Amino acid sequence: MQAPISELSRAFWLEGFEDYLSLEVGNSAHTVSNYLRDISRLVDFARANEVSSPTDLTPQLVREFIYALKDMGLAPASIRRQISAVRTYYRYLVGEGHADADPSARLEIPKGWRTLPEVLTVAEIEQLIAAHHPDSTLGWRDRAFLEVAYATGARVSELVGLLLGDLMLEDGLVRVLGKGDKQRLVPLGRRALAAAALYLNEKRPVLDKGRGAGRFILNARGAPLTRAGAWEIVKQCARRAGITKRVTPHTLRHSFATHLLEGGADLRAVQEMLGHADLSTTQIYTHVDREYLRSAHKMFHPRA
Repeated sequence: MQAPISELSRAFWLEGFEDYLSLEVGNSAHTVSNYLRDISRLVDFARANEVSSPTDLTPQLVREFIYALKDMGLAPASIRRQISAVRTYYRYLVGEGHADADPSARLEIPKGWRTLPEVLTVAEIEQLIAAHHPDSTLGWRDRAFLEVAYATGARVSELVGLLLGDLMLEDGLVRVLGKGDKQRLVPLGRRALAAAALYLNEKRPVLDKGRGAGRFILNARGAPLTRAGAWEIVKQCARRAGITKRVTPHTLRHSFATHLLEGGADLRAVQEMLGHADLSTTQIYTHVDREYLRSAHKMFHPRA
């Protein structure tokens, strides 16, 4: 049985916290109201987890509380304010001797939480790639482009910049020239290898009119494909596949990274394949992966 609100208010020292905010800190009535509302969310979360005292909230539970706010759809700015309120609350508790430690001290502030493009499911990737026109030269060009894009996670500028010599089909690798002219080798799966080989051997010679400049992917006029042309390929195939999400070449990059992590790939291996100089850039995908794991848990665990 849950404690009445008045008992919880005393157990969580809410009246004292309100006095601290208004009298000691000197916050405005509006700020005090916002902070109390934020801490009330924390108290509700504590009640739902059968926690009856702020000293029983562990760092893990506080982190789960923040993730729950993200699930509710709160914007990063609102979550940052919530974290600030929790830290102010525990500063008061520790200062008054009501708590010995602040479980929010090492809490991650979502200043770097990025809004990622929608990630396609594996089934949607299959639908997208299968949506090329199989009876046309450009259709097989599109298939090769999509297969290589998803197989490598390369940026659109890197994809349209691929040279014929960058495709090392016998080794199952592609050499990608990334930011700062840094080269990296990325494996090509068997499907991407097959699509690239068919395009290179049978379809690209039909397109090439001597203006290809040695590029891997050509447009209908035989010139190197542009970034805009790459976007158009993805957009048209997504429309033919009946995918209602907004799909761009970058969506394939995000899907590549997310699917690898969901499958258990090492974060540093994904960093290397994406061409990220800093591991922290790759770590944005752990948020996506964590959301996937938590949604799977909620859906399938009998006591979720």
